[in-house]
Amino acid sequence: MPFLGNASGHDFQFHVASWMEAARQWHAGILYPRWAEWANWGFGEPRFIFYPPASWMMGAAMGFVLPWRVVPGAFIWLAVIAAGLSMRKLAGDWLAGPSLTVAAVLYAANPYQLVMIYYRSDFAELLAGALFPLVLWGAVRVSRGEWRKVPLLALIFAGVWLSNAPAAVMATYSLALAIAVGCVLRRSLQPLFSGAAAMAGGFGLAAFYILPAAWEQRWVQIGQAVGDNLRPAQNFLFTRNNLPEFIAFNRRVSWVALGAILVTVAAAAFAARRSREKRDLWWIVAAVGAAAIFLMLPLSAPLWRFLPQLRFMQFPWRWLEAMGVAYALFIAAAAGRSRGLRSWLVPALVFAATVATATTLIRTGWWDAGDVPEIAEAIRSGHGYEGTDEYMPLGGDRYQLPGNPDDDSRPDNVSADPAPEVAMLDSGSGGVVPVRGARVRIDAWSAERKIISVESAAPVQLAPRLLVYPAWQVEVDGRPARYEPQPATAQMLIPLQAGIHRIDIRFTRTWDRTFGGAISLATVAALLLISLRRYPNIET
Repeated sequence: MPFLGNASGHDFQFHVASWMEAARQWHAGILYPRWAEWANWGFGEPRFIFYPPASWMMGAAMGFVLPWRVVPGAFIWLAVIAAGLSMRKLAGDWLAGPSLTVAAVLYAANPYQLVMIYYRSDFAELLAGALFPLVLWGAVRVSRGEWRKVPLLALIFAGVWLSNAPAAVMATYSLALAIAVGCVLRRSLQPLFSGAAAMAGGFGLAAFYILPAAWEQRWVQIGQAVGDNLRPAQNFLFTRNNLPEFIAFNRRVSWVALGAILVTVAAAAFAARRSREKRDLWWIVAAVGAAAIFLMLPLSAPLWRFLPQLRFMQFPWRWLEAMGVAYALFIAAAAGRSRGLRSWLVPALVFAATVATATTLIRTGWWDAGDVPEIAEAIRSGHGYEGTDEYMPLGGDRYQLPGNPDDDSRPDNVSADPAPEVAMLDSGSGGVVPVRGARVRIDAWSAERKIISVESAAPVQLAPRLLVYPAWQVEVDGRPARYEPQPATAQMLIPLQAGIHRIDIRFTRTWDRTFGGAISLATVAALLLISLRRYPNIET
C-alpha cells in the first residue's frame, strides 16, 4: 500500500465516505450520526441508521489521529491483528506452543480475508471476522456449563451485530448450530439455556441499532439490497447465471473457495485423530465448517429461500468467513501431530499457497491513490458523493437527482452540477428550479437541522436539498407543517403562503430509537447482575 496506494475494492468508497462523514459530524457536535448529509450528492440518506456503527466509528476515530490516506491500511492492519488474537484464544482451548501461532496466522491471512482486503474492501465484514472465532469460543464455554461466560459471549455476539449485518446473520446461525451440537454432545438442554441467554443478551445490547434498522426498513427501498444480481441463487460457487462482471468475480472467489475447502476437509480428517482431546471444540468447529461449505453450494438453495434473513447475506461465498475458523484450526492441529521437520511441512505449504494467492489478488486488484482525496474533496466542496440504492427513501430514484458527474444512467435532462441548498418547484413543468420571485436566507445548515428564512410575494413550494424521511420534522413560523415528496426524486417540498416565514427542519428521535436504547441499557444492567453472581462450573 505505501507503493501502490489503497486497494480500491467494491465497497471502498462507501466505507471511506462513511468514515469522513461521521468524523465531520463529530466536529459539528453530533455524537451519534443518523443522517449521512453528503450522500446522494448532498441530498442525504439515513445510512447510519441501517449500517452498523462499529466500523464507521472506528474509521472516523482513526481519521482524527492519522492522515486519511493511511486510515484504510491502518484499519486493515488492526482488524487482521485482532483476527489472529481471537483465533489464538479459540485455539488455546485445544492446542499449545507453536501450533497456536500457526492457527492465528492462518486465520489472520486466510483466503477470504485476502479477498476482502484486496478485492472487496469490506472493512466492516473484516472487523466482524475478527470476532468470529470468539463467538465459537464462547459457544464452547457456555456449552460446558460456564454460566459466567454468558455475559462475555453476549458482548461478543453484540459486537458482531454492531460490525456487519450479513456477518451477524452468519454468526447467529453459527452460534445456534454450535449450541445445538453442544446439547447433543452433553445429552443435556443446559447448553440451550445458557446459549439462548447469551444470544438474547447480545440482541439486547445491540438493540439500539437493531430495532431502528429493522423498523425503519419500511421507509426505504431495502429490497434493493437483494435485487436481481445480488440474490443468493445467482451467486453460488461457480455460478454462470448472472451479469458478466458478477460471473468473472464469482469465478475468482470460487477457485479460492475450492482450494480452501479441499485443504480444510483434508486437515479436518487428520485433526480428527486428536478430537478426543477436546471433543466438543472439534465437533462444534467441524459442524460450522461443514454447514458453511454446504451453504455455498446450489444444493442449499431451499435454505436460502426459507430461513429468516439468510437471503440478506446476498452472496453464499460469504460463508468462507465461518469456514476460515475450521481452515486455520484444523491445519494447525494436523501439523501439531507431526514431529520435527514434518510438523512444519504442512504450514509451510499452506503459507506458500497463501503468498501465491495474495500475489495474484494484488496483481489483479484495483489500486488507486486518488480515491481518498477525491472523496475528501467531494465532502469539503459540498458536492457530495454517491448514495446507496437500498437506503433511498420510498418513492425516489437517486439517479434522477442532480450532482452525479459520472453516472451513465443519469437522464440527459438531469444536471451533473450540485443542486442549490434551497430551490423551488416550478408549477408549470413540475420540476425543481432555482428560487425566483422570493428572497431566501439560510440561517443554519447542518446534518440534522436546517433553518431557512423566506420572503415571498406569492405562494411558493420550497425545495431544500433534502430527501423526505419520516424522522424529519418541519415547523413553519413555530408550528408543525406538512411536507411532501417530489414525485421523481423524493426531494422534500414545503408549501408556503405569501409572506415572511421561518422554516425549521429537524431530524427527530423516533420511538424505535428511544425504545431500542432503553432495551440496550436494561440489558447492560441485567448482564452486570449475572456477571456478579457466583455460578458453579459444570466442566467435564
